[in-house]
Amino acid sequence: MARHGRGGGAGRQWAAMGAGYCVDERPTGMFRPCHAASRCLNIFSCRPSCGVCTRTAAMAPDRATYRSRPTPVPDNDTTSSLAGHPAMQWQRARPWLNAPCEPFPQYPVTTAGTRHPLRPSKPDGVVYTRHIPWLDQTLTFRALDIDEDVTRMHRWMNDPDVAHFWQEEGDIDHQRAYLERVHADPHVTQLIGCFDGEPFGYFEVYWAREDRIAPFCDATDYDRGWHVLVGEPGFRGKSWLTAWMPSISHYLFLDDCRTQRLVIEPRADNAKMRKSLSRCGYDLVCEFDFPHKRAVLGVLPRERFFGEALWMPQSDDTADNVGHPTTLSPKASHASS
Repeated sequence: MARHGRGGGAGRQWAAMGAGYCVDERPTGMFRPCHAASRCLNIFSCRPSCGVCTRTAAMAPDRATYRSRPTPVPDNDTTSSLAGHPAMQWQRARPWLNAPCEPFPQYPVTTAGTRHPLRPSKPDGVVYTRHIPWLDQTLTFRALDIDEDVTRMHRWMNDPDVAHFWQEEGDIDHQRAYLERVHADPHVTQLIGCFDGEPFGYFEVYWAREDRIAPFCDATDYDRGWHVLVGEPGFRGKSWLTAWMPSISHYLFLDDCRTQRLVIEPRADNAKMRKSLSRCGYDLVCEFDFPHKRAVLGVLPRERFFGEALWMPQSDDTADNVGHPTTLSPKASHASS
């Protein structure tokens, strides 16, 4: 029997029907059109096994977006249904990105002998927002502000658990110099992760083509990767990791729709990070040597992330590392504990 609810806002009702859900867009009160993906967001966030979300065509101003090419929906059709699979909905940038835009034009440049596309300017403010149902908190990624964040970064980098991997401990002038040096690098973007507005960690997301990882993974023009430190001990552990790790992957796939793969290089002996990455969909392909560490190549294809609904925690006790520090740093030359 179908279950009815008010998921998605006033004027829309949804009903569970077998493996899917139906969103009825006929007005039942005040109705304010919004982006199609946001109508299904609550359904797909909490029910990743949902195979399809069906929307009635009446009152659907953006139905052309979801026309199937073999069987298009006529403009005057008010009875047909439109199907939106989770893998389609979660690739729509608008519900999550603060300022979604078309892909940056491709223009070839050369940096240090590497030919790659010119990269867009770095973002400001909040770039990604996602409600985490199992925490009932909102996760955001925002651009780092050196003046605002340097004191916090100084504290985080001097935490012994973080310093063990990042090796950037020092006074506040050292931290400022480090952050400014990274900011000047066009292939890296610095982000601060927050839960309900409270900062918990620092991310460096990079274009792999210009990164030192490139020769070890045959990097293509739009491959991305990331480093992370979780600076606040209260945000270390499974329930938090299963929110931010899939979300940073999600953000990078949305930031440029041409990104088909994420490639990262954690320490080969960081067993907890390897376990967490595997359970968040990353294939640990091979080990290799940097001058400063032995690393393992982690790869997450776009098709796998969206096709297997990897934005949600997996059911096999995902990332069981409660209470342990979480770091994936660009240095990490000491053995992990």
